[in-house]
Amino acid sequence: MSVTDFRALHHGCAPEDPLVLPGPWDAASARVFADAGFPALATPSAGVAASLGYEDGATPADEMFAAVARIVRAVDVPVSADVEAGYGLTAKELVERVLDTGAVGINLEDSGPGEVLVDPPRQAERLAEVRAEAGDALFLNARVDTFIRGVTEPEAAIERALLYIAAGADCVYLIGAPPDVLPRLREALTGPINVGEFPGSPEIPELGRLGATRVTFGPGLLLRTLESVRELAAGLRG
Repeated sequence: MSVTDFRALHHGCAPEDPLVLPGPWDAASARVFADAGFPALATPSAGVAASLGYEDGATPADEMFAAVARIVRAVDVPVSADVEAGYGLTAKELVERVLDTGAVGINLEDSGPGEVLVDPPRQAERLAEVRAEAGDALFLNARVDTFIRGVTEPEAAIERALLYIAAGADCVYLIGAPPDVLPRLREALTGPINVGEFPGSPEIPELGRLGATRVTFGPGLLLRTLESVRELAAGLRG
């Protein structure tokens, strides 16, 4: 499946049936999700970091790209890569390295060093540079970090998202957006909206009805798997 096919998956979804993209952390988990019939996958940087023995945000760029490449090679469905804030690479370098992994999509966040929000016009300029370098070869998912950085006013997220869409983003990811503000975000924004699923959030069909076009999980699926492994380990210890 090509990037064109991947892009098409984000359009025409019924409200109660958003695109669900599981987040594999290695080749083995990617195969499980692909074998289950999911049409595409989206790597979570935090999940990949944990699988490699790093704290979230501490994975060296070379190791992250190598991990994404292993995941892509393991499956025959398209994979989008979470590359955090881009590891300080230029737009040209970043696009080249993502394409070298075989990924068809890229997730870029708008938090800088110290988890500080990047100036919106500056981030929009960065996204425009990535779009110009990638052309149509990559699906660009622009993460909006306002909610997880303590800015609870939906209009602040909307302002950023509109700038990012104008800069060429195919989709915006309003990470941490409370379910009750999703209808307002959907009303204000054109195009696909990515929403994260987390413990206690509405069921996936309801997230779709509230405004989500696609649903991702961050490291959540890895964390649930590790809980099962802990139970198994406890049983083995007897």
